[in-house]
Amino acid sequence: MKRKILFSLKSPYREQLDVIGYRFGHGKKSLAIVGAMRGNEVQQMYVCSRMVQALKKLESDGKIAEDCEIMVIPCVNYYSMNIGKRFWAMDNTDINRMFPGYNMGETTQRIADGIFSKLQGYEYGIQLASFYQPGIFLPHVKMMDTGFTDAEIMKDFGLKFGIVRKPRPYDTTTLNYNWQVWETKAFSVYANATDEVDTEAADEAVNAILRFMNNRGIVSAKTPPGYITEILNENKTRQIQSESAGMFFRTARIGSTVERGDVLGKIVDPFDGELVAEIRTPVSGTVYFAYNSPLINAKTVCFKII
Repeated sequence: MKRKILFSLKSPYREQLDVIGYRFGHGKKSLAIVGAMRGNEVQQMYVCSRMVQALKKLESDGKIAEDCEIMVIPCVNYYSMNIGKRFWAMDNTDINRMFPGYNMGETTQRIADGIFSKLQGYEYGIQLASFYQPGIFLPHVKMMDTGFTDAEIMKDFGLKFGIVRKPRPYDTTTLNYNWQVWETKAFSVYANATDEVDTEAADEAVNAILRFMNNRGIVSAKTPPGYITEILNENKTRQIQSESAGMFFRTARIGSTVERGDVLGKIVDPFDGELVAEIRTPVSGTVYFAYNSPLINAKTVCFKII
C-alpha cells in the first residue's frame, strides 16, 4: 500500500487540505473507489476505510492480480465534515456538481479539477454515493445511461438491484457522468446510511465491491454469495411524496415487499398529535428508499418503490 497526497489546498484559516489516496498493486489503472465527497457522508467514508483494510490484506497475501492498480480515496471534503456541514464550508457549493473542474475557477472547481486529473484513465470507477435528502437506501448499484458502458456489468456486484438512469442536465457536472465521458466505466454504490454508520450495510457494500473486483479479475477474494441482480430502468421505480408537513413516522422497512394501498408511514401534527395523513403506496413492489428525518415538509419524496 502506498499513501499519497493527491491534491493540496492551502487555507488562511485552517490547516492545509490534503486529499489522500491509497494505492494498491501496480500496473494499469484498473479501479478507483471514491468515498465522501460531502461533509455528511460518514457511511461512505467508513466503507472506503473498510476497503483499505481489505485491500491491505489482499495485497499482503498476494491476491491482487499482476499489472492491476487500485486506488481508494476515502474522503475529499473533510473540511466540511469536521464542522458538520454537507457542502463546502466557505460558500456552500457541492464538489460533486463541479466536475470535470477548472483549475483557475472557484475553490470547489479547483478541488474537482485536482481530483479528477488523478482519476482519469481508470478502467472502472466506483463512487460511494448518497441521496440529496435524508434517508436510507436498500443497498444497490446505479449507473447513468450515457452510452459509454454496459449495464450488465452491474451484475458482478451481486446486489439485489442494479438501476439505470437517464442523466438529467444537472448530472453532467457529477463525477460519475464525467468519468464515463472520459471512458471509465463508472458506478454508484449506495450503502444504506449517510450521516451515521450502518455496519451491516457497510459489510454488504464491501463484499459487493470485492465481488465485483473478483469477477473482473482484479483481485482473488472470497466473499459471501450475492444476489442474481435484477437490472431495471429508473422509470420502473415510483416516488411517493408526503401530502402535508408534520412529524414523520415510517412503518415500512427498507427491502420489504408491499402491495398497492399498503400504509408505509404516517404524518402527525407536531402540536396536538392528531393524525394528519397516512402515506400509502400506489403500486406494488419493493421499498428501496425511505425518508428518515423526524420532521417532513409537504411534497417531500418520502419513499421510493421498485
